[in-house]
Amino acid sequence: MYRSHDVARVTTEMYLSDMQPAMKPSEAYAKMAHREMDRVEIDALEGRITTVLLTPYPPGIPLLIPGERFNRTIVDYLKFARMFNAAFPGFETDIHGLVEKEVEGAKRYYVDCVRL
Repeated sequence: MYRSHDVARVTTEMYLSDMQPAMKPSEAYAKMAHREMDRVEIDALEGRITTVLLTPYPPGIPLLIPGERFNRTIVDYLKFARMFNAAFPGFETDIHGLVEKEVEGAKRYYVDCVRL
């Protein structure tokens, strides 16, 4: 699956993609501390501002810091991770900041973002 989806290239592009800071990390953290945030599903993340550090393992290098916007490349990677996790239970990818929740028997994935 990694080869067929060219994950090495996708991962490189993700880390080289245009990161857009929207607010200071301290401001994003303050939004979270004051519960001015929403838990947003992967499909709705593009353009949203994260309140958490998003770190895929491997490589274990932070991808987004609080206050940065999700772009299409990052969302596509998270969609791949969701698909991979469904196809290979027990070998799930570990992405710090991505919250897994079971809803009506299906796993869904969310990231905490600044409330609009």
